[in-house]
Amino acid sequence: MLASKAHQEAKPYGNGDEPIMIQFVKQLTQSNTFRTVIIAVIVLAGVLAGLETNASLAAEHATLLHNLNLAVVGIFLVEIALKLIAHGRRPLDYFRDGWNIFDCVIVAFCLLPVAGPFAAVIRLARVLRLLRLVSALPKLQLLVGALLKSLSAMGYVSILLALLFYIYAVAGVNLFGKTDPDHFGSLGSALLSLFRIVTLDNWADIYFAQAAHVPEVKVASYFATFIVFGTMIILNLFIGIILNSMSEAHAEQALETATAAEANTPTQGVLARLDHTTKQLAELQTVLVGLRKELEAGHTPPVAETNSSCPSNPSSPSTPSPTLSSCRAC
Repeated sequence: MLASKAHQEAKPYGNGDEPIMIQFVKQLTQSNTFRTVIIAVIVLAGVLAGLETNASLAAEHATLLHNLNLAVVGIFLVEIALKLIAHGRRPLDYFRDGWNIFDCVIVAFCLLPVAGPFAAVIRLARVLRLLRLVSALPKLQLLVGALLKSLSAMGYVSILLALLFYIYAVAGVNLFGKTDPDHFGSLGSALLSLFRIVTLDNWADIYFAQAAHVPEVKVASYFATFIVFGTMIILNLFIGIILNSMSEAHAEQALETATAAEANTPTQGVLARLDHTTKQLAELQTVLVGLRKELEAGHTPPVAETNSSCPSNPSSPSTPSPTLSSCRAC
């Protein structure tokens, strides 16, 4: 009985204590059908944003596009309302998830009026409705989370890349500034040329332009070392950091899933151990009650084993002899 009572107290909120409507709404918002419908509406919102860029089409079907936009915003509002209801007595827990806050901000942009001096900005903001796909698809959430987590490590690699660009830009101005002012005439143009080289976008044109006026050994050393350090090493470091962050994100997600499964599904082994512990506590309580009664009656608890030096016939329990006292002490 005590075990079943403890199990009921440990049961998380949301199973038997919730109203039937809240349980139904929670199952609805967590279903694959609901998620698929929301993804389809998000894609429709992106298609509508693309159709509105065609002026003639937008003017010809203005009413239809307007009604579809209203329907999309209405579905988004209903989605948020259902998810708030699904949290039961704690609707504010909905805003503990950063993705839910992101969804609310996007929907708030959609509610702003299109007319006015900021009409172009509002139309541009409505394109952000397509970003809700990130919050609707868990795999995209994992990818974005990994990218955000890798920003700290990527910052140091960016500093290293900036130092490399600056050193080679200064060296390029000194080596090729007089012969090719278009690409290396100033620090800014040299940085722009190096960015073109590091992306391997027609870098051979810049190379041969320098080789026509500068010894080819200098040109080859300059371009080869910059491409090796800039493209082959540092840019690959960015890829390695992102892949490492993605693997860590996958591991964290697997750990969270396993922890949630253990927390929401108590095993029979745990209940069996709880019953066994309850029986042991009941037996211990019975022993303690008996000892208390003996002490109150003036009797001493029986000694299981005695030392060979202890007397075989001790005196009365009410007046223990010194020999018995020393025996108990030993």
